[in-house]
Amino acid sequence: MGYLPKKTLEDLEFYRVTQQIADFAITPMGKASCLSLVPISDPDSLRKELLAVSEYLASFDNDNRIPNHGFEDLSPAFQLLKIENSVLEVSAFRNIATASHTVNTLLLFLKKFKNYYPSLNNLGREMEVNKEIKKEIDNVIDRFGEIRDNASDNLHTLRKQIQVLKGKIAQSFNKALSHYQNLDYLDDIRESVVENKRVLAVKAMYRRKVKGGIMGSSKTGSIVFVEPEATLNLSRELQNIVFEESEEIKKILSQLTDFLRPLLDLIKHYHSYLIHIDTLFSRARYAQAINALLPIFSDRQELELKNAFHPLLYRTHQLENKKTFPQDIHLNPESRIVVISGPNAGGKSITLKTVGLLQLMLQSGILIPVHEKSRVCCFDSILTDIGDNQSIENHLSTYSYRLKNMKGFLKKCDDKTLFLIDEFGTGSDPELGGALAEVILEDFYERKSFGLITTHYANLKLLANEQPAMVNANMQFDDRTLEPVFKLILGEAGSSFTFEVAQKNGIPFNLINRAKKKIERGKVRFDATIAKMQKQRQQMAKTGKSLKEKESKFDNESERLEKLNEKLKSKLVNYQELFDHNQRMIVLGNKLNDLADRFFQNNKKRPLIAELLRLVESENAKRKRKTAAQTKKEREVKKEVDKEVMQKLVKIRKEKKKNKEASSQPKAKPLVDLKVGDKVRMLDGKSVGSIDAIEKQKAIVNYGLFTTQVSLDQLEIAR
Repeated sequence: MGYLPKKTLEDLEFYRVTQQIADFAITPMGKASCLSLVPISDPDSLRKELLAVSEYLASFDNDNRIPNHGFEDLSPAFQLLKIENSVLEVSAFRNIATASHTVNTLLLFLKKFKNYYPSLNNLGREMEVNKEIKKEIDNVIDRFGEIRDNASDNLHTLRKQIQVLKGKIAQSFNKALSHYQNLDYLDDIRESVVENKRVLAVKAMYRRKVKGGIMGSSKTGSIVFVEPEATLNLSRELQNIVFEESEEIKKILSQLTDFLRPLLDLIKHYHSYLIHIDTLFSRARYAQAINALLPIFSDRQELELKNAFHPLLYRTHQLENKKTFPQDIHLNPESRIVVISGPNAGGKSITLKTVGLLQLMLQSGILIPVHEKSRVCCFDSILTDIGDNQSIENHLSTYSYRLKNMKGFLKKCDDKTLFLIDEFGTGSDPELGGALAEVILEDFYERKSFGLITTHYANLKLLANEQPAMVNANMQFDDRTLEPVFKLILGEAGSSFTFEVAQKNGIPFNLINRAKKKIERGKVRFDATIAKMQKQRQQMAKTGKSLKEKESKFDNESERLEKLNEKLKSKLVNYQELFDHNQRMIVLGNKLNDLADRFFQNNKKRPLIAELLRLVESENAKRKRKTAAQTKKEREVKKEVDKEVMQKLVKIRKEKKKNKEASSQPKAKPLVDLKVGDKVRMLDGKSVGSIDAIEKQKAIVNYGLFTTQVSLDQLEIAR
């Protein structure tokens, strides 16, 4: 970003947002990085950051969760690694090993799932995966922070010697303890520990009879603590070997430090990478908390924010279970400047802050709470003049301070500037201040700057109405209760509702009339006209909403009927397929019945089996001609139709009684005269047969393998 005064960040409370984001960080370094977030000047870097945060946000809702990125601060080790012959602490080695392992895990995971997380993968694409760092450190230091026995051959030998000596010390001490106990030289407690050494608790009267080194005495002096002579010699030898062990450990850690020293730059990159990941995680968690997302980046200079929430207000109301009202704001080259007017406490300032804060957040790589179809762009400068700007330190009045601020605006404003001014022109004589505000606004307009201002000045409302790329707007109020609705309406100026609000708050009517007489009649009429237009707009909005609801209802009904029609068509097809299937089963059953009858007559099994095999092979040949998909479909169709038939069976039986009388009445003659020998098929059927005989409006139809009796009115000529 080209120019961003600190005042803009303070006016729009950007630091409160970074504080809320920092609360989600899991490391102190990540928290500090979140608190230092500022707008990013390079558009490409900004988009990469936003995409990375968006991908991290998406990871919370899928199975491929990004691995943990927790780590300890590595920076204290950086200075030591720069100094020759320096040696790192064991804790520093462990922190470096853990961080290295964490980075390697993240890099390999993101590479594996790069289709899900392309931007996150690109962040570490050029970073080296180094497994040697952890391997070397783990070879020396175990998970409890102790130096391993096999860290070097010499250390292994020394520790074996230490164990042997400790065993000898214990053995010699126990021998002395037993000896002097038998002589009754020891107190009841027998032994104690002084300076991490076992000592005999000798009665004071026998202290000269026990050979060894005196290590101290009890408070009363009745007990003298003595290290036996044999143990004393072994302890001195142990101390020497322990010293050699510590020197060997220093040597090992020094060698390990020398191994890490050339890798300092890589370790720094690992550290920076993990801090960056923590800030991305924090921003993603914050986005999840405020329902934020990544909007569409427009190819041109425009802002089209739909359902935009003020993030701080939304978060506060969320915790208090209150409703937050979203706003729709549009800024583009055709309507670059929006002049918002209307009564106080209607949400004008919040609208200004919402636009400014969301733009700051977006350009700092933070997702914003808007509708997914919102369109955004980047501005080189964001300038604000919001709130009470009285400067006690500089002895400036509010108006003087604001004029000084306007001077800065006039220097910086261009076609890539977003300016936000609250109560533009106030602080001086209304007419004179309004005139000055008008010419300043005209200058911003000529520079093709983008901006929002709030005002009560009528001349600024008129200016917005006259300029093609400037638009009036107002915060909607309920015309009956005069309560704010917190909805921005573009295209018309807002009435201040001065006299209406005064009347509602109990100011006597005669005083209100006297006030009206003291001002210009034209201004009263202008304000009244605006108020009337606002009421008419609200009525039109209600009518439009009603028509939209009816249209939606009609569309839903049309869609329902279309689905019903498709369902009926599908059922007809299913019934026809079921009928054809049942007809085939009847034919097959008749064949089996003939075979059974023949076997009953001649009792010959071999011909029966041959015929059955021939019949089965014939049916299987038909099945082979069908694809697996067709077979599956037929099964599904049959299952569905059978289920529906069973559900309607009870209903059909009830209707059967009602249809009995109708069926007994003489039936209408068929439209086509049918005669013996005609090729016919049943209505909506596929199987074709010939008429063998006609008796009493019924035909005997021969289908080749079987015959059946069918009413003439159910038959049609096969064509």
